Amino acid sequence: MPTRKKAGGKKSAAYRHSDARAALRPEVGAQRAFQRQGARKAAAQYRYDSSLAPALNWDENAARAEGEKHIAAIQQAAAQLAKLRPGGSGKEAGKRRADAEKTIADAADALAKMGAPFLEWAGKAEGREFSVPTLPLFTHERLSTQAVLETLQGHKREPERNLDLFHESDLSITEKTLKAYQHQNGWTNRLILGDSLRVMNSLLRYENLGREVQCVYMDPPYGIKFGSNFQPFVRRREVKHGSDESMAREPEMVQAYRDTWQLGVHSYLSYLRDRLYLARELLADSGSCFVQISDENVHLVRCVMDEIFGKENFVSQITYKTTSGMSQKSAPQRIADYIIWYAKDKERMKFNRLFVDGGLNTKLFTRVEDEKGNRRAMTPEEKNNPDLLPSGSRPFRTLPLHSKSGSDKTPRKFEGKMYTIPSGSWRYSLNGFNRLIKENRIMLEKTVLGAVYYFDDYPVEELTSCWTDTGPELTKIYAVQTSLRPIQRCILMTTDPGDLVFDPTCGSGTTAFVAEQWGRRWVTCDTSRVPLALARQRLLTATYPYYRLKDRQRGPAGGFVYERKQNRTGVEVGGIVPHITLKSIANDEPPAEEVLVDKPSPDNSITRITGAFCFEAIIPTPADAQTAQDAEEHGDYIKRMVEVLRLSARVNVGGKPVELRDVRAPAKSFALHAEARLEGGEVAAFVFGPENGAVIDALVAEAAEEARAKKYRRLFVVGFAIEPKARTTINDCEAVYEIPADYVQAAPDLNMGDLLKTQRSSQIFAVCGRPDVALAAAGEKDGEALYEAQLRGLDVFAHRGQGHRRPRQRVGGREKIRGGVSDDSQSDHQKLQAVSRH
Repeated sequence: MPTRKKAGGKKSAAYRHSDARAALRPEVGAQRAFQRQGARKAAAQYRYDSSLAPALNWDENAARAEGEKHIAAIQQAAAQLAKLRPGGSGKEAGKRRADAEKTIADAADALAKMGAPFLEWAGKAEGREFSVPTLPLFTHERLSTQAVLETLQGHKREPERNLDLFHESDLSITEKTLKAYQHQNGWTNRLILGDSLRVMNSLLRYENLGREVQCVYMDPPYGIKFGSNFQPFVRRREVKHGSDESMAREPEMVQAYRDTWQLGVHSYLSYLRDRLYLARELLADSGSCFVQISDENVHLVRCVMDEIFGKENFVSQITYKTTSGMSQKSAPQRIADYIIWYAKDKERMKFNRLFVDGGLNTKLFTRVEDEKGNRRAMTPEEKNNPDLLPSGSRPFRTLPLHSKSGSDKTPRKFEGKMYTIPSGSWRYSLNGFNRLIKENRIMLEKTVLGAVYYFDDYPVEELTSCWTDTGPELTKIYAVQTSLRPIQRCILMTTDPGDLVFDPTCGSGTTAFVAEQWGRRWVTCDTSRVPLALARQRLLTATYPYYRLKDRQRGPAGGFVYERKQNRTGVEVGGIVPHITLKSIANDEPPAEEVLVDKPSPDNSITRITGAFCFEAIIPTPADAQTAQDAEEHGDYIKRMVEVLRLSARVNVGGKPVELRDVRAPAKSFALHAEARLEGGEVAAFVFGPENGAVIDALVAEAAEEARAKKYRRLFVVGFAIEPKARTTINDCEAVYEIPADYVQAAPDLNMGDLLKTQRSSQIFAVCGRPDVALAAAGEKDGEALYEAQLRGLDVFAHRGQGHRRPRQRVGGREKIRGGVSDDSQSDHQKLQAVSRH
């Protein structure tokens, strides 16, 4: 695996998943070309398993036909059994009897399952199925810490090398665009922007990742308060429910959560059920699904997961400590949350046992042996505080030498005297007894012999379902960031290096961080750009131990190296620990060994960095509607935007408001969506970018050509986001298409319906100026000229209340107001966006 030497002499390296493959995804900007060549897929329909109510009200239940089918099968099988002669023999008769009995058993089990109690909520009975749009994923960025380091160290780009980091194929641009999802590439981990339901459906329908995911970890909102689960800004972690400053201003996120919680907990359960359903479709037969939840809804989530995965596939409900205590007026302090664990198929579930350092139980280990071999009982103070034990002490306990079974009662000799056993027979043979004496494992307790078992004979203990060592981390970068240890344990218990982990609730990227640390492949998604930005930065700047690989060519899929090691005092510190038993000593057998999967052998000469990963997004392109439903929805969006423009009747250009009159839809237009009369009688054209995507270059070019042909005097391109190439086309519009053009930034509120109508507001549209950039020579290196780019400022013209307008400029990371003093009392989201509602 390639490494790069750092300035301090230590090498840096990243793991590569050489064995894994993934479908080739199209590039952002290729939406039209990709969808025009027939790659678009119909929405996917998912139908829930039908269930009967416990009362079995036949005439009132939609599953009546299924119940009657099972009853008919029982009756038919019973009739077949009745035709067989009592005591009849023969191979054919035996087969028919076995088949009939199996049919009866299967039908009876199905009826019992259908008649079991289940959770009911509003809207559940009416929604027997749900539909999810099948949308492609477009690659926006390819990110690699190693590529950044190599570029900085070499001061030049190596395109071939960088493409190799991302396992890029040598296909042409046409092949990559028009035949995406038809070719396979090397694996690259993925951050995805989009609703989790749509992302999972895309992974299933476009990439055929069903039964490929080994572990799904979900950390959904614990409750249904709108503002309780968001962090709207990177630099502020406090979040208050109902506060303007804590309101996320992202339309996709707000729209999703408004729809999700419309019916309170009823909608919350539907939200979870749909996502758990698709998570199950993604899971491999040996896979596991974990849902992190608090005590507020843990009982409801258990019921929903029972329906999706089946009660027989419930594995465990893990309780893990989260805080030192949350004060409650009328209840004990709450200090823990829960992780609910279900398997896709419990019989085939992959499971790795985890071990923790065993704590000394001084109620069992009541004696101690010093460095010279002298043995004594612990003092009361030592039992209360084992740290008081002298250095080199070995706590131990004695175990009986007799057993209830067996017949050997012959007296045995120890230290010159003969001893019998109090009852039963000797547990070990005479040879085994003598080996225990030779190893100093026999001692006299009053008048009875006992076997000596040291605490360090087995220094670890198996992890239970109650984790008390998972308290809060001191440094959090996200409001609801999960501690590393709970996720780490879930991944290690159910996956091997190279397995695929999926998290539909990215948050600050803890699941991706942990999966990367332990050599697992990962995919994670989120509806909001804020957590994805945090996760992106966290991954790009992270370092991990470099665990040695068994096969460097295969990467983590070949497994890690584990070794048995001891420190200077003889304490086991490696990834393999012995499990010494008295039986193994008596039988002169080597001790059993346990592999600690969380302690592979590190290579301390290498600093590991995050491997290459991609940033992707679901971008619906309603302008390329292929169906009548798409066309109707796109038409509604355009009508709404025209109406908003008519009501607003103003855009700001160059710090001055431009009044609009007679706003209307143009007649027989191909690319333009609206027209309006400006001051002085000139007529301007408007084109609206996608509702859920960015303005692209082709949209601007087509609108500019039509606007010039129809003699419009000005073009306004309205969008919620814009691609860099489209921005360049707008700037060059007057020179190329002989018509001046401006980009108009639409406030995110427009995509949020009435949800934010009570928020502080002033304006819907604002015009963003071009960045003021200066380029200066900065010497040369290796014969190549170097330049320094400086961003001097960016003007965003905004409207401040009635009749009070002024441009604002951000310079050097600080905001400056021309002709006035900065209003520090303004909320952060107003300062950042400088747009709101009039």
